[in-house]
Amino acid sequence: MQSESLERIKYLVDVLNKASRAYYAEDREIMSNLEYDALYDELQTLEQETGVVLTNSPTISVGYEAVEELPKERHVSPMLSLGKTKSREELREWLQGNPAILSWKLDGLTVVLTYHDGKLAKALTRGNGEIGEVVTNNARTFKNVPLNIPFTGELVVRGEAVITYSDFERMNAEIEDAEARYKNPRNLCSGSVRQLNNEITAKRNVRFYAYSLISAENTDFHNSQEEQFEFLQKQGFEVVEHYLVTEENILDTIALFEKKIESYDIPSDGLVLSYDDIAYGRSLGRTAKFPRHSIAFKWADELRETTLKEIEWSASRTGLINPVAIFEPVELEGTTVSRASVHNISIMRGLKLGIGDHITVYKANMIIPQIAENLTCSDNVEIPKVCPVCGGPTEIRQVGEAQSLYCINEKCAAKRIKAFTLFVSRDAMNIDGLSEATLEKFVDMGFIHEYADLYHLDRYRDTIVEMEGFGEKSYGNLMDSINASRKTTLPRVIYGLGIANIGVANAKMLCRYFEYDLERMQSADVETLSTIEGVGEVIASAFAEYMRDKDNLQKIAHLMAELQVEVPVAEEGSRTLSGLNFVITGSLNHFANRGDLKDIIEAKGGKVTGSVTGKTTALINNDVTSTSSKNKKAKELGVPVLSEDEFLAEYGIPVEG
Repeated sequence: MQSESLERIKYLVDVLNKASRAYYAEDREIMSNLEYDALYDELQTLEQETGVVLTNSPTISVGYEAVEELPKERHVSPMLSLGKTKSREELREWLQGNPAILSWKLDGLTVVLTYHDGKLAKALTRGNGEIGEVVTNNARTFKNVPLNIPFTGELVVRGEAVITYSDFERMNAEIEDAEARYKNPRNLCSGSVRQLNNEITAKRNVRFYAYSLISAENTDFHNSQEEQFEFLQKQGFEVVEHYLVTEENILDTIALFEKKIESYDIPSDGLVLSYDDIAYGRSLGRTAKFPRHSIAFKWADELRETTLKEIEWSASRTGLINPVAIFEPVELEGTTVSRASVHNISIMRGLKLGIGDHITVYKANMIIPQIAENLTCSDNVEIPKVCPVCGGPTEIRQVGEAQSLYCINEKCAAKRIKAFTLFVSRDAMNIDGLSEATLEKFVDMGFIHEYADLYHLDRYRDTIVEMEGFGEKSYGNLMDSINASRKTTLPRVIYGLGIANIGVANAKMLCRYFEYDLERMQSADVETLSTIEGVGEVIASAFAEYMRDKDNLQKIAHLMAELQVEVPVAEEGSRTLSGLNFVITGSLNHFANRGDLKDIIEAKGGKVTGSVTGKTTALINNDVTSTSSKNKKAKELGVPVLSEDEFLAEYGIPVEG
């Protein structure tokens, strides 16, 4: 009965929140006031009966609060690491005939929650295992943490705070600058949970999965960890997926997890096996480092031994020079690989890499090639004192906890070539026929020094026509594309300038805020820029610094003299999609590509993201009956799937032709 009530609570919270969003943010009704009040009353009654109140329940309001620092506090009991194995047989032998619980080992940030009188009273991060950081206000914004539970004694539960892959991909899809994107869900989650402002945490869709009940005052669980899980579920917690296993079925259960991990949306780096018999597990005590009641199982990576041939130094438009390991080709996870990023100087030094070294390589998460180990450690790679592209001086900078190599020549060709590559890209000036290799040739031959020079390549017509890969037709196509790009929009120009952390979305946001007035944008200070929704201090500082540079301003002036910049005329009532979020997938009939439809939605105040979430207003897909992952996700979350025509009709968007 309790489980049915909990499911009903989750359903009512979801339905009522959708109705509120429609009414207050979208100026439309999806149910009458009478229906809303009846469902609201039912939710309140169920919350009172069960004692469960979810963080996103419309019956409560979680306030946002910023703190100057996170206070620290000692854990009631130390949090130890677990012993590990990659052997399935060793895991089976570890059971010694005892039943145990096999569950996911989630890859996020461990958090301990404490409840008093049925209310969430405290949340602590793992910290160093002895002392953690107090993140109670942040935990109140986790998407699935119950703020109130029916149990009124003191309860302490340990679990993992995580950000799903789909949410991670959605957030990264909204960051156009690849270098500014988050590296992985675990790091993003850790930074989100440990925020000083819990409003930021709330936007990150952090979820909590309970995996261990530390204590529940005066409660008998009949010495069974399985009963503890059932108890936690009745309190409204989502618990880590788990199975009761024995020596007879543990290998099959591991295989089940192995199959699931291919499409599992929650980051996981293995499994955990714990004795179901709580007293027996405690009686085993601990080693100097690990408790004996549990053991972690790590998936065995496919390793291959190979030989390091060289270190290639790859320069970017920001000046960062990354070491890339080039090795004898090997087969990994079904593909041939011959190179792997070493990421920075600190990692390269830690591996003691040398040319000719025998190294082992693997694919992290079965995707990204990485060096696992250096078997010979000759440590003979020299860090270049000059940039491999321009020959200018380099310097090693401490960035966070790592050292990285940078070219300090502001006129470095690599910076210029990468900058020109961005400038001519589809989302910027959209000039076809200028690959990075072609741009490199034009820079080397002195044809282009700044953006405006691209519009005077006709001066070098005779030379270009004779170049390899060119001819009269290719030259003509290139010039047509260049001339077509003269008619453009200010957001495309701002994005094309390559200002640090200014992606397509941020460029549009800035232009809208300053009403497409370039002079106002150039004279804006950091304080003004920081007040714009979605623009933080880092983006504001980068933009203001770029616009204070006299050389940059001169180049922008030269460029603008070549362009015809269209300024959109805001019609009254044109922001009809403000506050609405859409996802577009599949082919379209009325638009050349999804980018064109995205531009229209954004011009009307809407937002287009890459992944379907609970905040998605609608998924636009002409194949509404498709069994694609996006359609399945939309169905699970109750998000409408609209064909292109249905979307245009419902939101009153006219289309020519």
